[in-house]
Amino acid sequence: MKHCPRCATLLSTREFEGRERLACPAEGCGFVFYDNPLPVVAAIVEHPDGVILVRNHGWPEKMFGLVTGFLEKGESPEAATLRELREELGLAGEIVRLVGVYPFEQRNEVIIAYHVRASGAVQLGEEIAQYKFISREKLRPWPFGTGLAVSDWLAQK
Repeated sequence: MKHCPRCATLLSTREFEGRERLACPAEGCGFVFYDNPLPVVAAIVEHPDGVILVRNHGWPEKMFGLVTGFLEKGESPEAATLRELREELGLAGEIVRLVGVYPFEQRNEVIIAYHVRASGAVQLGEEIAQYKFISREKLRPWPFGTGLAVSDWLAQK
């Protein structure tokens, strides 16, 4: 964000509530851009054939991760997780439990991760280029984002 959405003045950086924030310098406007993290849901999908990992379009060929998506207005995190599972893999599922909540500072997101059980035939949605099943024993967490949830999930079983 470069300009104030209220008055179109160029925003400038200033200290506000103990943090550096973009704020409108126009007298009487008072707009402050908080740039709060976006809530994202993630599903560790346990399927009879293994844990499902997905590769989004545009990701490197060998990069796979969890089913994820943004929480929509008026939607619970659990409902969002099951919606993303339907949209991305064409599967119905059930929430087993909350795995945890994780900061993903590189993308300014907060990840709410769930363990989900699903079954049936996968039907890829438009965002997903590829999927694979991996056994729990071969699943290796990555050191950021949803990988932290995978690490906790593996440790909790």
